[in-house]
Amino acid sequence: MPRSDFTLPALDGDRSAAIQAAIDADRPTRRVILEAGRHLCGGLRLRSGTELHLAEGAELVFQPNYEAYARNRVGVIAEDSDRAMIVASDATDVAITGSGQILGGGEHYHHGEDKGMGTLHPHALRPRVLVFENCRKVHLHGFRVANSPMWTLHLVDCDGVSVETIFVDNDRRMPNTDGLVLDGCRDVSVDRSIIRTADDGVVLKTSLRSGAGTTGACERIAVRNSTIESRSCALKIGTESHADFRDIVFEDCRIETSNRGLGIFSRDGGMIEGVRFSRIELDCRETPDGYWGSGEGLTLNVVDRRPAERPAGPIRDIVIEDISGRMDGAINLYAERAGGIEGVALKRIALRHQAGPLGTAQRYDLRPTPADLEPVAADGGRKNAWRKHSDGHVVGTIAYPGGMPSLFARGVRELSMSDVDIERPAPLPDRWNPRSIVIMPHDDP
Repeated sequence: MPRSDFTLPALDGDRSAAIQAAIDADRPTRRVILEAGRHLCGGLRLRSGTELHLAEGAELVFQPNYEAYARNRVGVIAEDSDRAMIVASDATDVAITGSGQILGGGEHYHHGEDKGMGTLHPHALRPRVLVFENCRKVHLHGFRVANSPMWTLHLVDCDGVSVETIFVDNDRRMPNTDGLVLDGCRDVSVDRSIIRTADDGVVLKTSLRSGAGTTGACERIAVRNSTIESRSCALKIGTESHADFRDIVFEDCRIETSNRGLGIFSRDGGMIEGVRFSRIELDCRETPDGYWGSGEGLTLNVVDRRPAERPAGPIRDIVIEDISGRMDGAINLYAERAGGIEGVALKRIALRHQAGPLGTAQRYDLRPTPADLEPVAADGGRKNAWRKHSDGHVVGTIAYPGGMPSLFARGVRELSMSDVDIERPAPLPDRWNPRSIVIMPHDDP
């Protein structure tokens, strides 16, 4: 059905009411076109049959005020955030398109640097840029998002999602600015997109809802032909893992100047199975302790976040193939219990393992752990990020036994390796393990 067009010029002042009125127009389908120029706005709520089109040169500028989005509360709480700038709920056929940009105003949501940790110190309350909940036939095509204060694009329990040629460009020091979060979604295609951010690039989650229950399983998701730069993990599953993940593909992607490259993190009881990473080029570099991990090309780990309530679910049937590039950290496969990770195939891996400038890669990182749920003392740490032992090391980081290898595995069953070539420096740097591959017995702590 042809859409009815509503074209809005860029005018001075708050344009929230005018844009929302066009979205709410009594038409079966509608396309709201923002012309070139600056459109200052508070919260927007899309409805079924709406396409918000950002014309070339259009800037949708959101007010730097958390309370401006009080009417846009959502069902999944993230880092104390309960609202977003753009929301849609229970909608069908919703889209944001065009070559214009959304400006999130993240520079207004922090209070200086977190000294020595490599990050900014964010405000407790920050809105997400976009949250779509329980939507069908979602299209996000072509636009740019800059300086998100929190998670950027968050899709919750959505079916039939197409994400193409988007560009996310966030401050590389701003925590919790995940680029694209697919939370309990199904039948998703992500293609030819660029995401550059401080937190995870493309991340799959299965979260708890603020009322009861989970967002549902993540199934039949493909991420292809995209470029990611992340100070956390570029292509990731977890850590929120309350429901299952299956039939996931990441392929033909490029990871640039990132921390962790590929990661699967089980914490909350959901099972993760049937995942493939193929034809991916990595550039993984050490980061300060404020970020989880440090320069690891691949990380799989299973750690109970709430051991008294529900053990972490298994990771199984994972294929990592045709991976090339460089890393400062080691490949790390870790399960607290024997067989927590099962059926991992590494095929045609060609990596250069190089010494980073910080030394943080010489400890493997199991964050988040149960300790990250505890209140942070006033004299140090940041909630759900980091805290330190009395010896000065960050809680959840552990020295590799005998020094850093290039591949470390513990608690893994049915690990197969074919054409795995990891080039190491000669002579080996200080605190490197003389063994390139270290596989610990299942019962070794």
